[in-house]
This record gives sequence, structure tokens and C-alpha cells, in this order.
Amino acid sequence: MGDRQAAPILMEGLSRLEYRGYDSAGIAILTPDGPLEVRKSAGKLRTLVAQLKESLPEGTRGMGHTRWATHGGPTALNAHPHTSCQDQVAVVHNGIVENYQGLKCELTSQGHIFRSQTDSEVIAHLIEARLSTGDDLVQAVRHVALRLNGGNAFIALWCGDPSRMVAARLGNGGGLVVGYGLGEMLVASDLLALLPHADSVAFL
Repeated sequence: MGDRQAAPILMEGLSRLEYRGYDSAGIAILTPDGPLEVRKSAGKLRTLVAQLKESLPEGTRGMGHTRWATHGGPTALNAHPHTSCQDQVAVVHNGIVENYQGLKCELTSQGHIFRSQTDSEVIAHLIEARLSTGDDLVQAVRHVALRLNGGNAFIALWCGDPSRMVAARLGNGGGLVVGYGLGEMLVASDLLALLPHADSVAFL
């Protein structure tokens, strides 16, 4: 989040993390008029790069992710970021939501529609459900975090509050490091992704 275009910074950060291996990649950008623009693809990052070559989404807030398939195969639909029913909430997630099947059944009974086979998507829908009760984004993430079993780390972005993203780490769900840049804030699962942009960092 900052004043610069987010997409090029995200793509650069993802390329720095290619050494970890992955089977899909994606980005979500909060556009100036409000909606989230999500682009994702199965395969190597170069597939996403080719897809974005003609039209990088514009916006100064966004997130990106590379995924190893756990729940659900390596498809574009299962790639992160995942969004809520109304495409108002986007999340990227590391870890495993051990109780996702029960949460998914609960959400489906409330009318939520799932697009992927992943455990990660339940986080976006749970946040959406809390926001509909009047929670702000911090309250919603805090509430949702308490409902997830297992080690998990995730970041959430909401169209209704473009001034912030919220990151959460629970147990051993992967690292999260916050980067303090010049007029911008960054968060990543690996310091390497932040090095060109952060003057200082804090590990959650």
C-alpha cells in the first residue's frame, strides 16, 4: 500500500520468491474506482506475466501470491488471491485451515457460494460475513482468526476500507514480515520480497 502502482511491485516480489517452488500465481489490485481486479493462472509466474503483459491492473493497493496445491488441484480457480461472494474481500493465505470443511458447510448454508476447492477461500467468506454484521476489517479479521484451526498466515483487503490491509499469523502457519517503506507499507511471507522497498522491517 502506498502511492506507487502496486502491480509491478507485486510481480517483482513474486519473482524473488520463485526459488520456493509453486504451481500457480495471482494478484489482486484495488482499482481507483473501487472494485478489485483479480488475475491468476496455473503454472509458472511467466504464464501470469504473459497474461498481464498488455494490461497491468492499475491501483496502489494490492496483494499477490504463489501457491503449492494442498486442498484442490493446481488450477487458475484454486490459485490465490481468493475473493468473497461480492468480490469485496480478497485474501492470500499460507497454511492449512484444518476445520475448513465445517466452516464451508456453515457458510454454504448461509448462502455463500464457493468458486474453488481450497480451504483458503473460507477465510474470505468468513470475513465477508463478519463485515455484514458491522465489524470493521480489523475486528472481522480478529474474529475470523479465532475460528481457524491449525497454523495459518493471511492478509485481507476490503473495498469498503481502502486505507488498510490486515495481516494475521496464527501458530506456525508461515512467516509474516512487515516492511516500512518511503510513504508505503508492505507485508510478505519472506524478507527477500521486501528488500528493494523497505527501510526497516518487523517480523510478526
